[in-house]
Amino acid sequence: MSPKTALLFIFLATSFVLSSQEKSITKKEVRQLLHSSDSCLYKSDYKNSLSFSSKALDFALEMKDDDLIGRSYNTIAGNYEEIVEIDKALEYYDKSVYHFRKAVNDTLKAAVYNNIGNIYFFRKKDFKKAIEYYKKSIEISEKIDNVFSMVLSKLNLASLYFDTNDYNQGVFHLDYVEKHRDRIKILDIQGYLYILLGKKFHHLKDKEKADFNFNEAIRIGEENNSKIYLSDAYHDYSEFLFAIGNYEKAYLFLNRHQVLKNEIFDLEKIKNAKIIGMDIALDESKRQLTAVNQEKLLQEDNLRKTKIIITLILVFLMMLLFLLYVLYKNNIFRKKVNEYLEVKNEELKIAKEKAEEASKLKTQFISTISHELRTPLYGVVGITNMLSDEHKELADSPHLNSLKFSARYLLSLVNDLLQINKIEENKVVLENLTMNIQDEINMVSNSLSFIATRNKNKIVTQVDESIPEYLVGDKLRLSQIFMNLVSNGLKFTQNGEVRIKANLEKKEHSICYIKFEVEDTGVGIAEKDLSKIFDKFVQIDRKEDDYQGAGLGLSIVKKLVTLFDSEIFVESEEGKGSKFTFTIGFNDDMSKVNEIINNIKVDLSNDMIYKVLVVEDNKINQMVTRKIMEKNNYKTVIVDDGYAAIEALQKEYFDVVLMDINMPLINGFETTRLIRKRGIAVPIIALTAFAKEEVSEEAISAGMNDVLIKPFEPSKLMHIIETLVKKNTA
Repeated sequence: MSPKTALLFIFLATSFVLSSQEKSITKKEVRQLLHSSDSCLYKSDYKNSLSFSSKALDFALEMKDDDLIGRSYNTIAGNYEEIVEIDKALEYYDKSVYHFRKAVNDTLKAAVYNNIGNIYFFRKKDFKKAIEYYKKSIEISEKIDNVFSMVLSKLNLASLYFDTNDYNQGVFHLDYVEKHRDRIKILDIQGYLYILLGKKFHHLKDKEKADFNFNEAIRIGEENNSKIYLSDAYHDYSEFLFAIGNYEKAYLFLNRHQVLKNEIFDLEKIKNAKIIGMDIALDESKRQLTAVNQEKLLQEDNLRKTKIIITLILVFLMMLLFLLYVLYKNNIFRKKVNEYLEVKNEELKIAKEKAEEASKLKTQFISTISHELRTPLYGVVGITNMLSDEHKELADSPHLNSLKFSARYLLSLVNDLLQINKIEENKVVLENLTMNIQDEINMVSNSLSFIATRNKNKIVTQVDESIPEYLVGDKLRLSQIFMNLVSNGLKFTQNGEVRIKANLEKKEHSICYIKFEVEDTGVGIAEKDLSKIFDKFVQIDRKEDDYQGAGLGLSIVKKLVTLFDSEIFVESEEGKGSKFTFTIGFNDDMSKVNEIINNIKVDLSNDMIYKVLVVEDNKINQMVTRKIMEKNNYKTVIVDDGYAAIEALQKEYFDVVLMDINMPLINGFETTRLIRKRGIAVPIIALTAFAKEEVSEEAISAGMNDVLIKPFEPSKLMHIIETLVKKNTA
């Protein structure tokens, strides 16, 4: 539990300590329900907490007891705050304040103001509002001489001022807390005080006192097993260690913070999964209350409008008689129409089945043809690389370079076909990843520099500085859009330039709408061709020696932009160039910034010589894979089928197995299952020409550790081998 959420629970618990005991049995039962609700909330059992507090609210409303109503709303608001339903939490806290004001319960009113301050501080980052509510809480607490309540609010204020670098104000409030620290009986709050003392002495450059207080905070957290609070303690202590130059120890505590953070993230997912049942229960209660009120209003309205209704009924009866006459006349006609529609529906059903069958056959064809093309391409790419490595005199050979280019082009064509097929079948789902727009554009620019150099072009990038440093979106699909647009511009431009621009168009809530432009100074597009450039397999009229691809790039771009809920526009003039424009909204989610900053890459370098078993029936692919392994100083044993692989694994030890999937006698999946049944835990990597999404699920279920698509970059294979072997031997 974090120090922030701990304050919330403490105020909730305090409300029961300070409450007077009523003699009425019914009120005691309501208080017991609220006590059970608060206990569940402290344990993160939100479903049961909301269930108890909802029942308590029903009883309190029946009794018209403002104090109990306020307590019930306060607990419900606490649940919504913890499941990050901030607007609902504020709504219920406001209701709680209203009823505590009516009940003249200043103690709990001060507690609620502190909770509202926490929301604006920790959730909304609205520091001005947070200070306003904390001061309200302090003002009420001073009036009723509640020192404990003042200590908690001042502790929050000190934390806020430290976060905004106003250390004078922060120390002022923290000194009050230190003066009354004997009032703090709860370990989490004591630990939180030590964290702030550590920050205070760090600011005052008293390293020894700062180090002592941070370590006290960590000790309390570890003994109390408070994961979220302990994560904050590790993080703040690591920042202090970085500042004083103790980098080794700083990285140690930063790593501990990251481990706890990941655990907390998993807990959050479980927490969110429980919310569905809670919302249904609450919505049902609301509907029942609404239905009762509506029924009451309807009854009153019916009494007032009886005469009007009778008149309307008479009119409707006359209209009904007329309609019956019309229906009778049209009955025969409708029967004929129904018979006609039944015939047409049957024809449509047959057509639909044929279309589905055709679509299935198309998908199978594309999958099969891509596999059949990738398999020989693996050999072509591998052999050309072997020729370059073994015959240095051929490194600059135009024939060898042409062969490499042709292989890459053919592979690109296969990938484009698969990409179009996936999008059309709605198999592409956008991912939410943290990215930097400047980095993504620079990556595209660097990747295509060789094409620019070939045509004596320049790539110019311009990124609006007001765009947030980190955004959340599908950076892979965005890069694909840029790669296609920029490479297309470079191909049709000579001695010119291609400009990539990104400008922040507007920001609505947490969504940043960025306008992208890709403009070239090339040959341009005729007006008559603008309407068809985004169609598949379409190329506008070119000279015979100006052939540039298969006409899939812009079609892919349009479909990817559509996936982002956007639209792409083109402006062009022959001889002057073309400009493509589109706008995409990305989430400005600052909660993921730390994931990038704290991402520490693991060094996978290793001087060990691994022993690799290659299971492959294609002789050319055997030779290529062997050369790749030998080039990286790996010892390689090659077998032709799965049964030979099992026999080899039973005779000698291997560090890793490279397994082909499509083999005679027994395929790679069945071979892997037999290996796992024999208790052999060697890492197995599938090397296949099938599309990854087609085989990944079955590969993992069979017991394989990873999947790599042929042809592949040798460095990527080496990275996977290093990672799996180290994990297996750890």
